[in-house]
Amino acid sequence: MEAAISAVATEIFSRIISFLMKTYKDKTEIDEKLDRMQQLLLRIHAVVEEAEGRYITNHIMLRQLKCLVESMYRGYHILDVFRYKPFLQRIANEDVKSLSVQWASFSLMPFKRSRTLSGATRSLPESNDLLSALENLEASIANMNEFVVLLGRCDRCRRPYDTYLYTDNFMFGRHVEKQRIINILLQDPEERSTPTVLPIIGGFRVGKKTLVSHVCKNERIKAHFSSIMFINGDSIWRMDEEKLRNGRMLAVVEFVTDVDDDDWVKFYSTIRHRAIDGSKVIIISRIENVARFGTVKTVFLNSFTHEEYKYLFKLLAFGSIDEKDNPHLAAVASELAVLLRGSLITANVIADLLRRNHDFKFWLRMLQRFKGMVVDDNLSMYGEHPKDILDNERPIDLTITFSSSCPSTLRVMPPRVERDGECSDKKFDHVSFGDLLTGSIAIPNNKFVLVAWESRLPPYTKLVSDVACYDKHESSISPRKRRSII
Repeated sequence: MEAAISAVATEIFSRIISFLMKTYKDKTEIDEKLDRMQQLLLRIHAVVEEAEGRYITNHIMLRQLKCLVESMYRGYHILDVFRYKPFLQRIANEDVKSLSVQWASFSLMPFKRSRTLSGATRSLPESNDLLSALENLEASIANMNEFVVLLGRCDRCRRPYDTYLYTDNFMFGRHVEKQRIINILLQDPEERSTPTVLPIIGGFRVGKKTLVSHVCKNERIKAHFSSIMFINGDSIWRMDEEKLRNGRMLAVVEFVTDVDDDDWVKFYSTIRHRAIDGSKVIIISRIENVARFGTVKTVFLNSFTHEEYKYLFKLLAFGSIDEKDNPHLAAVASELAVLLRGSLITANVIADLLRRNHDFKFWLRMLQRFKGMVVDDNLSMYGEHPKDILDNERPIDLTITFSSSCPSTLRVMPPRVERDGECSDKKFDHVSFGDLLTGSIAIPNNKFVLVAWESRLPPYTKLVSDVACYDKHESSISPRKRRSII
């Protein structure tokens, strides 16, 4: 009997030792791969930053740069996931519940196993994902030599001053798309050619106007065109020809709705008559059908991938401090990036709040509030993320009690742009989105105007929404049926 017990104990001890040795070996291998990935990412990031400071006219080089950027952000994403596993678990222990199964189909995480929001390390990428990302980076490095040589022959460009003034006022990414647009605008025209028409098509608030604005501020573009005009597409049919300046002109036209072919022909004939050779027209719209007026290949602007968006959000949230010194905050920021689902306006507002307060409990409270708004208020009730609801011009609900003065549902209408000098109805109170989130002010009992975002530099535009309080039984109606509540 004693011999049997001794044999069993020896076997168990042997298995425990084997398990510990295997665990230690696996952890050592993962740490070595993460260190290797960090080194490769530094090399690729250096090349990408150098490329973003150059004028690249070769379209094959632009395609290669796009591949480098995608590999870089995917590598940063994998590195973060493995680096912050323990802190994701801590978030789960801080009573932040995992998202419901319904959220899984809306998740932006690029791995099938990464389907929950909070802390569950079992849902995080495994070593196979790490190995795949590492091999992808090594392949990118191996094919980068010729790109670096050609890059050295490209002219340098100066970045606008606002890049250095405000961390949250620079244009993140989009260098490939920006360079494509600049290349088209600077192309020499054929003799007696008609004005080139470049359509730029993209989804709701993906940064179309921001991209065009940065293009128009480019030194080469300003020197190439004698005048740059911004025209409302809804009024092109009654545009005064006398307002058009003679010379090489760049006309930027934004279409919110589709346009009649006859109105476009009249407008285009006017531009062709007044402008000299080399004039160009840029069309900005969410409507793909207006691309039919283009004379060159359309530039399609997509939303940022999850990896790009998460990198941007953390860059804004941490500002001048190093996220490696605050891994617990970095884990919260990663989870918030999933919840925000690519919204650039919300990212700027939330990041500004986080950047001013590096307290873990404050960051966690922001995560809890957004989890409640996304899942409890909208996703579980309507089956849609609030960003998608607003993008489809429908109101969203905020049933979280932000203030004791307004315990009922807050119904937020789709935002609208308010230009400098314009003002919403002054009889209603104006509340900033940041104050609403932090609970630093009392919420009005009735209708008020929510200032979601306000630019710091000219033209000082605002993004505002009408908000009203409703009884909970009234707000049970789907927002699909309440398009004109306010």
